[in-house]
Amino acid sequence: MPKQVDHESRRRQIAEAVCRLADEHGLEGVTLRDVAARADVSMGAVQRCFRTKEEMLVFALGHIGARISARVAARLTESPAQSARTALGHATTEISLLRPGHRAEARVWLVFVAQAAVSPSLAEILRTNYADLHGLFTRLITEATTTSDAEREARTLLALTDGLTTHVLIGHLTPDTALDALDSHLARLWSDPAT
Repeated sequence: MPKQVDHESRRRQIAEAVCRLADEHGLEGVTLRDVAARADVSMGAVQRCFRTKEEMLVFALGHIGARISARVAARLTESPAQSARTALGHATTEISLLRPGHRAEARVWLVFVAQAAVSPSLAEILRTNYADLHGLFTRLITEATTTSDAEREARTLLALTDGLTTHVLIGHLTPDTALDALDSHLARLWSDPAT
């Protein structure tokens, strides 16, 4: 009897291999042969899961986005009685990917962001992820402040978290300096009655 394969589990296994290769070599280093070797599957298995390299990359980007979103959601549900301010602080620190344990994930995310500038299918995944995060930030800012433009504040905060990630990865800022900038921005948001 042939071995039963969990198709979704295999796709996630391949996506993890894509992410590890992207972290090491960028997306130009992601070949079908290398992905198969890294995932410890045959090239045929990769081709049965994904018809094209683009399809494989789209799935991998969705996979990493879902992993980040799940971590944010878990952080927010750890303490359901927390204030909207605390929740927003937790969400921004998770999304900024500044912790040492998230450095590889941040590098992979930025590799995909760069590729999305020339790949409409990857750009669509990122637009959806950012729209979801913008919605979360808008809701938390609305609950935590008296701002008249929570959507604008959410856009600013989302851009800040992304930018800080980039600055830490290239060594322009230390993680502590970046977190200080993020904390400072949130403190101004809480204290400014004109927001």
